[in-house]
Amino acid sequence: MNSSESHLSKQRPLDGVRVIEVGQLIAGPFAGCMLGYFGAEIIKIEPPEGDAIRNWRVLENGTSFWWRSIGRNKKSITLDLKKPEGQDIARQLIEHADVVIENFRPGVMESWGLGPEVFKISNPGLIYARISGYGQTGPYASKPGFASVCEGISGFRYVNGFPNQAPVRPNLSIGDTISGIHAALGVALALLQRNNSGAGQIVDVALYESMFNLMEAVVPEFSGAGVVREPSGTTVTGIVPTNTYRCKNGKYVVIGGNGDSIFQRLMQVAGHPEMAADPRMANNAGRVQHELEIDNALAAWCMSKDADEILQLLEQARVPAGPIYSVKDMLADPHFVARGMFEQVEINGKPLQLPAIAPKLSQTPGVTNWPGGDIGSHTLDILQDVLNFTPEQIEHLKASGVI
Repeated sequence: MNSSESHLSKQRPLDGVRVIEVGQLIAGPFAGCMLGYFGAEIIKIEPPEGDAIRNWRVLENGTSFWWRSIGRNKKSITLDLKKPEGQDIARQLIEHADVVIENFRPGVMESWGLGPEVFKISNPGLIYARISGYGQTGPYASKPGFASVCEGISGFRYVNGFPNQAPVRPNLSIGDTISGIHAALGVALALLQRNNSGAGQIVDVALYESMFNLMEAVVPEFSGAGVVREPSGTTVTGIVPTNTYRCKNGKYVVIGGNGDSIFQRLMQVAGHPEMAADPRMANNAGRVQHELEIDNALAAWCMSKDADEILQLLEQARVPAGPIYSVKDMLADPHFVARGMFEQVEINGKPLQLPAIAPKLSQTPGVTNWPGGDIGSHTLDILQDVLNFTPEQIEHLKASGVI
């Protein structure tokens, strides 16, 4: 029995919630992916050619592996929203829904007659989640806002990289996925509120604001002390020692020895008892002043041994440390496996591992019921079961290219 089958009979927190996803690419679809993982019925409206993410990055038989993950648990219906009949079907679906997720440029849904104002009377409990680069209001609202651009203006990119070099980005669409998580959180909060009031509301998520939420003390440090947090390479400014070190065999380890007692144990095992006992380094403020000395000592120690030996010694000394993993390392790690971080599905008769989605709920866990399917694979079922369309109506929609 795979992980999906073992959870099929368990209740999930969003069972009975119907979500219409009119999203595209990453941010909106990732929010829908999270909600569907925890039980919501996700009806994904795609253009006749399908969501573009189906063709991004690594493909097999014309479909991306990315789609198999982000499209999991979703029912796909194709609609041409540029045609009045397609807009009318989408309107009917939204009137039968609890939640809408969309991540078009502000104004696009309104141009199709599908903005939130349309449903205030026909579906007053509707929760309408909108994801855009800069939000639905303000002077930048109409600007195109891809994650890469919004990560820059949010302040996130500024603190990433090395001093006096171009800011770097992780090789991920982090602005989109972080925004998707914010949207899923906003929907969950709005559903809780609706349980009390019966009223829906708009959840307005901006990519740049989602990344801005990660900025920790950057704002109060500048407001209160005029300090601009700068990029610091592999360290974190003002916390010592916490860094990434290269080992003898070329692999890297991360060491977090910034607790006072942890630092003493770290320097003892690293062969520097004099630094462990140095009163100048007894607290973080003192260690910050002697950061270069500490880092040089740890770097030399790590280069004297292989990564596995370093990590074994640090574990014995109860010092937080770990390797730098690739996806290959993750799949081979017994802790990842024991925690159920991979779920196996089948695509064209072949097994495929998908990442499980956190958080883990003890009584109502999420699960992957099926991977992202073919374009429009649920169109007929949705039109028949949700909207009660007749076979004649469906044939007309096919002939006119609406579906």
